Amino acid sequence: MKDRKSRTGHNLKRWAAKYGAPVYRHLLSADFSLFVRALCASPRGTGSACPSSRYLARTMAREAVRAKPGLVVELGAGTGVVTRALLEQGITPDHLVVIERSPLLAAHLREKFPHVRIIEGDAARLGQLLAGRGLAAADVTAVVSSLPLKSLPAISVARIGRELNRVLPAGTLFVQFTYSLRAGEVGWRHTARCVRSRTVWRNVPPARVNSFAWGC
Repeated sequence: MKDRKSRTGHNLKRWAAKYGAPVYRHLLSADFSLFVRALCASPRGTGSACPSSRYLARTMAREAVRAKPGLVVELGAGTGVVTRALLEQGITPDHLVVIERSPLLAAHLREKFPHVRIIEGDAARLGQLLAGRGLAAADVTAVVSSLPLKSLPAISVARIGRELNRVLPAGTLFVQFTYSLRAGEVGWRHTARCVRSRTVWRNVPPARVNSFAWGC
């Protein structure tokens, strides 16, 4: 037991020495302050104590551009770190739709990304939300999700899963990050096949990005 604690302490020191400075700058950002306000307004809906780092966002965006051309839907955009990364990776505003449940964060995203379609709403109503903007779910080729599947109530996760099964075409690339570092971790294992998985250490806490072929 003592040796295990010693190894854990040593690994934490190595992580802090390598990634401590960028993580500290991340905690001082303006987005962090906004995120805390949203967290206080809806703790379970936000699902994290800290917004995603740009390193995590870039990893998710690089996965998304692997999909064939089509509509990219971002679920749970938060402060827009992943949204910005998606745009920087070449996804054009007319091919990007952002779904954010928090009114505070949705208003922030509209101001930050005026040319992107920002929809305030619940991912469990994805088909209806897309149709309300004249968009067809059949055109979706990639979904990038920052939904807090581990902290949301099980009934909410099940509702979202049923909606995605209903509207997403088979083979849609589904990119989800999680704080569980086990490869292939997702709330709907029976409906998605993991095709790639990568750990991002430059995040608080470290996270894993899993990419799935939905409905395969």
